[in-house]
Amino acid sequence: MSRKEPRIRIGSPAHTVFEYALMLIGSLIMAASFNSFLNPNQIATGGVSGISTIVQHLTGLNPAITQWALNIPIFLLALWLLGGQFGVKAAVGSVIFPLCVLVTSHLGVPTHNPLLASVYGGIGVGLGLGIVFRGRGSTGGLGLAAQILHKYTGLSLGFSVAVFDGLVILSSALVFTPENALYGLIGLFVTTKTIDIVQLGFNYAKVAFIISDHTEAIRKAILYDLDRGLTELNGSGGFTGESRTVLMVVVKQNEVSRLKTLVQSVDRQAFVILSETNEVLGEGFKRHA
Repeated sequence: MSRKEPRIRIGSPAHTVFEYALMLIGSLIMAASFNSFLNPNQIATGGVSGISTIVQHLTGLNPAITQWALNIPIFLLALWLLGGQFGVKAAVGSVIFPLCVLVTSHLGVPTHNPLLASVYGGIGVGLGLGIVFRGRGSTGGLGLAAQILHKYTGLSLGFSVAVFDGLVILSSALVFTPENALYGLIGLFVTTKTIDIVQLGFNYAKVAFIISDHTEAIRKAILYDLDRGLTELNGSGGFTGESRTVLMVVVKQNEVSRLKTLVQSVDRQAFVILSETNEVLGEGFKRHA
């Protein structure tokens, strides 16, 4: 049976349009969450959007104006210091998110409870960012600034991002209240976890490594009884130095018990290592995007 061709070929004009559509949709979701939950409750979760919340409180300036005023120079600085590796998408993202903030500025405020605002705002921003990342895009801002810091100081990229977000949240504690800063940390945490969910999904699976003296029998049981493919890896015993075959198989959550039962029915002394994996692409699992 021939393999199905992907619905949109990567690199095609249609795929490019699709990626830009994801950037727009993600930016709209982020902007709506910012205007409905975070900004009205003076919760700064980091980034240029957090700075715009602080600036609006101090000066009354529209957050979109502040975001444009920061995003564009940061992008140009990154282009100068880091080269043209960011391309058109980073430039578009630096402009499109503030535009979405401006367009959605009329949205109502569902809650003035800061805890609910930080949670739901964090979910919305994480959902939007995850969609933007799915489109291989960027919203620019302090993410680019973190890459500059990373290149010229040797600090890890993750730590560089944390430095900028931390400074924004610390500033919110001074401008607003320490309690607002704590809600900002909650929002930032929820955003990070939501991005992981959007990127990796809920389709958790298990990777099993099986070491046994009855490899062939276990292999047949997995192939024909469990109906799962597997890979044979070459290994050697750390103590004996003897060559061993290690079976690697990926199974869904609801197949774990069945796998363990099959292995034990063949060899009760088999050594089985089960490890969790967040996303599996390929035959029998999730299709490639």
